[in-house]
Amino acid sequence: MAIEQQPRPSRRKLLGLLAGAAASAVSTKGATPDRPNILFIYTDDHSYRTISAYEEAYPWVRTPAIDKLAKEGVRFRASYNGAWCMPSRATLLTGHYQHGVESMSMQGTYPDSTYDPAKCPFWPKVFRQRGYVTAQIGKWHTGQDTGYGRDWDFQLVWNRPKYPDTSQNYYYHQPITYHGGKTEMLERYSTDQYTDWAIDFMKGNGRDKSKPYYLWLCYGAVHSPYQPAERHKKEYAGVDIETPKDIFPPRPGKPDWAQKINMWEKDANGRPVSGKKSFMDWVRQYHQGVNAIDEGVKKIMDFLDQSGERKNTFVIFTSDQGLAFGQHGFRGVKVAAYDANIRSPLIFSMPGKIPQGKVCKTPVAGVDIVPTIFAFAGEKLPWTMHGRDLTPLLKNPEKGWSYPAFMTATGQTYGSDTDNIPKNAMHNQVPWYAMIRDERYKYVRPLIEDLEELYDLEKDPDELDNLAVKSEHRDRLKKMRAAAIAELRRTKAGFVDRMPPVKERIG
Repeated sequence: MAIEQQPRPSRRKLLGLLAGAAASAVSTKGATPDRPNILFIYTDDHSYRTISAYEEAYPWVRTPAIDKLAKEGVRFRASYNGAWCMPSRATLLTGHYQHGVESMSMQGTYPDSTYDPAKCPFWPKVFRQRGYVTAQIGKWHTGQDTGYGRDWDFQLVWNRPKYPDTSQNYYYHQPITYHGGKTEMLERYSTDQYTDWAIDFMKGNGRDKSKPYYLWLCYGAVHSPYQPAERHKKEYAGVDIETPKDIFPPRPGKPDWAQKINMWEKDANGRPVSGKKSFMDWVRQYHQGVNAIDEGVKKIMDFLDQSGERKNTFVIFTSDQGLAFGQHGFRGVKVAAYDANIRSPLIFSMPGKIPQGKVCKTPVAGVDIVPTIFAFAGEKLPWTMHGRDLTPLLKNPEKGWSYPAFMTATGQTYGSDTDNIPKNAMHNQVPWYAMIRDERYKYVRPLIEDLEELYDLEKDPDELDNLAVKSEHRDRLKKMRAAAIAELRRTKAGFVDRMPPVKERIG
């Protein structure tokens, strides 16, 4: 068959065609500063106190790579992402507080859980539809359904709900599921493997390089059993720290439930021990596990620098929540509303888009991270979320804003299942609660009949002096109580008008 000859285009038309082709090439080459890659590094049970960039870290702590990331961006003094692993992750997948995560529930043997994706959609699905490659690497802890093929294009995960027999295999011997298919046992130290998988993905292996990516890198460290890599087991030898003031009861002014927290014993010299380990041994081992994370952050950021993609990548570093070691009597426990238990590190970095070396004193919440991700991607929110876009604080960290940081903790119960509060609403010896704080004060409303808590974090950062039981702070108490109720109403918490009365003990 003869091919019909087409007339040759004019020089002007040819230049136009070439310009169009060039524009098309630019639009499909991957990330740009206005539509960046998004790297979300998410650690587990990782207290802000373990990062040397934070003023509250012990003086012997060394995390040079995470510190460098903070110097290249904005570090938030306080973030409250959730009370424990699963609700924190549910919040970061939905943009909702725990009481707004519909259909999520526990089942079978812990940590087995389930949800209905029609009632509880995860926002990475929206990013897939809008041209991003979505990827998740590491720990999965929100239902047996990991969402591969619906929410994620790329997924290498330890599906903890599906394999409860390995639920404590945080460092070795993890069943890793590859892209929703085969599952094989990972024998290597998990922190190191997750890092290498992340870099391999960022290099372009296993993804469409013509699209920007969203990568949620979920380290299992430094969760119990707090197992450091062999190369780090001698770190921090000979260091010492002061024992927390309220490691043993009584705790004057605290609620009744807090008087019962007593997870340490006294040795012959009156020093705290647990099992065969001293308080210092536990704290040292916990911090040793952070070192591999810091090394992973260095490798990842070095790759972004060397590849030239640093300027096109929005980097977020945080954890699901913190972890108390000794404070208020806890040993390796999150859940409670104290900063020692739940306060997370939070760092944002993107050269050219975010100022460098800044610290934001305004407290924020995990629900705020999701709208911020959408804003940096230039995307509209697909549904109403509980959080607020942090971009104004990232642009001007010193200015602050009037919004409080808020969160609810309702144990292992989610969504409308929290509408009716159980009579004994407790989880890990801690009552359900609603917590709210501004730059200075924190208020905690228990969802059992017990004392409220109010702390001046400027004068009392260790949260030892409960102002809720002091008459001179009654006006402040009423103001913070009303603010918490207003936030519950704003976010349509079904239990807001069904909360049990609080105890009164005003001195």
